[in-house]
Amino acid sequence: MLSNYLIGLREGLEASLVVCILIAYLVKTGRRDALRPIWIGIGIAVAVALGFGCVLEFGSQEMTFKAQEMLGGSLSIVAVGLVTWMVFWMRRTARHLKSELHGKLDAALAMGTGALVATAFLAVGREGLETALFVWASVHAASDGTPRPLIGVALGLASAVLLGWLFYRGALKINLAKFFTWTGGMLVVVAAGVLAYGVHDLQEADLVPGLRNLAFDISATIPPDSWYGTLLKGVLNFQPDPTVIQVAVWLAYLIPTLAIFLAPTDFLSRKGKGNGEAQSSPAVREGV
Repeated sequence: MLSNYLIGLREGLEASLVVCILIAYLVKTGRRDALRPIWIGIGIAVAVALGFGCVLEFGSQEMTFKAQEMLGGSLSIVAVGLVTWMVFWMRRTARHLKSELHGKLDAALAMGTGALVATAFLAVGREGLETALFVWASVHAASDGTPRPLIGVALGLASAVLLGWLFYRGALKINLAKFFTWTGGMLVVVAAGVLAYGVHDLQEADLVPGLRNLAFDISATIPPDSWYGTLLKGVLNFQPDPTVIQVAVWLAYLIPTLAIFLAPTDFLSRKGKGNGEAQSSPAVREGV
C-alpha cells in the first residue's frame, strides 16, 4: 500500500503542478476567459487516463492465463521504462517547468480555443497515461487480493491534489527539485520490483526461461501471507522465492539506475550538456 501511495503522490503531484501553473498564469495575466478550454482539456485528459486504466484492467481479464501473463509482463517492462525516463526528466527540468509551460501557453493563447484545449490535454494527458500504466503494473505486481493497493493509489492522488491546491493558494512552498529527487529515488526502488515481477510474468508465459530455477526460497522464514511478508510485498514487491533471472534483472536495473539518479546534479547536468542540453544550475525554492 505504501509503494502505491508513493506512486499516486509522485505522479499525481506532477499533474497537479502542471494544472496549477497553467491556471495561475491565466489568472495573473487577466485571461480568465481562457480557463474554460483549459479545464475542458484537463477533463478530457483525466477521462482518457481512466479509460486507459479500465481497458488494461478489464481487457486483460478476458484473456487466457498465458496471455494475461504475457501482457502483464510486457506492460510492466514498458511502465518501468517510462517511469525511469520520467523521473530523470523531472529531476533535470523541475526548476524550469514553470517557464516552459508559460511559453507553450502563450503560443496556445495566440492560436485560439482549440490550441488551449490541446495544450492542457497534452500537458496533463502524458502524466495521466504514464500514471495509469505504472499504477496498473504496480497494483498487478503487489496485489494480494485486497483493495489496499488501490486505496493507497487513491490516497496518494488525493494528497497530490491537496498539495497542488496549497501551492496554488501560496500556502505551501517546497524545493521541488529535492522533492522529486527523493521521491524519484524511492520510485526507482519500486520500479525495480515491478520489473522483476514483470520478468516473472514472462517466465510464466514461457517467453523467458528459468521459472523453476530459484535464486533462494525463504518462504518459511518470511511467509507471503504474514503481516511482514505482506508489508514487504506491498512496499518493495518483495518475493520470498524469486528466480535467478528475477534477481539478476532487479540488481542490473536498481544499482546503476539509482547510482546515476542520485549522483550530484552537476554530474547529470554535464551529461545533459553533452547531449546538446543547456547546463542547469542547482535548484532553488519555487512556488506556483
